[in-house]
Amino acid sequence: MEAAGGQLEAALLHIMQRHHHQSLHQRNKTERVKVDAVKSAARVADLLVATVDGGVQELYINERRIEFEARALLATIARFKKQTDQWLAATNAINSVLKEIGDFENWMKIMDFDCKSINAAIRNIHQS
Repeated sequence: MEAAGGQLEAALLHIMQRHHHQSLHQRNKTERVKVDAVKSAARVADLLVATVDGGVQELYINERRIEFEARALLATIARFKKQTDQWLAATNAINSVLKEIGDFENWMKIMDFDCKSINAAIRNIHQS
């Protein structure tokens, strides 16, 4: 009976060792699968972030381009405003000169009329 008990004990020990070995093997396999799953999840997350960042980066570049063009447009508007103000000042100066010429011409006509009137009066006095 002791021999049968020894064989039973050896069989149970063998079953326990085999179970322990299979359990370790299964645990290692599960750990490898878990590590692979974490790596895959990290890769997916990186790809998603890269995709979103790509769109954000493109938007940022477009925003910077628009800001640059807006500044350039404001500079052009300021230059055109200055040029328009200069043209307006020149036009006003020309108008003033033309008005002065017209005033001078009118004064000359009055002087001419006055001179002719004085000349006519002197002739009338001289002929009388």
